[in-house]
Amino acid sequence: MEGMPDDPAEELTMLCERLHPRLVGTLTLHCGDPDVASEIAQEALARAWERWDRVRASESPEAWVFRVAFNLTASRFRRRRRERAAMDRITSRRPPAHRTDAIDALAVRTAVRALPPRQRAALVLRYFADLTVDDTAMAMRCAPGTVKSLTSKAIGALRDELAVDLEEVVGHA
Repeated sequence: MEGMPDDPAEELTMLCERLHPRLVGTLTLHCGDPDVASEIAQEALARAWERWDRVRASESPEAWVFRVAFNLTASRFRRRRRERAAMDRITSRRPPAHRTDAIDALAVRTAVRALPPRQRAALVLRYFADLTVDDTAMAMRCAPGTVKSLTSKAIGALRDELAVDLEEVVGHA
């Protein structure tokens, strides 16, 4: 480059000082966020520093830095789009949250705590931990029929205590 010092480190420092404000401004207009623009500008200049011998020999080091910065911006946009799509897929698979008011939730918790320990364990493992009958039986070290019996008795006791449709409360209608 014409008019540039012979010391490569000094040459790079001068390029960075001259280019940084313009790079950040350009990227801010491009991506709409000055903080993101500053971060990408720093990354692009760091990459120029890592490859300075090759960048220095290129026809236009400034153009190289801008190209890298715009590539980084495009990668960031793609990554964000993929992250949003993944979050949309995850949230669309979730069952809608069951909304009960605080008084109902407290009543259910109190009634569940009042159950005999094995009935409470069977109910909690089946409906709240969402285990299968076989997995619940394995966790409780009993037969699957015992889990079914304990769960049935627990639901009956809660139904009597709360006078509601428990299946609706726990979300397994």
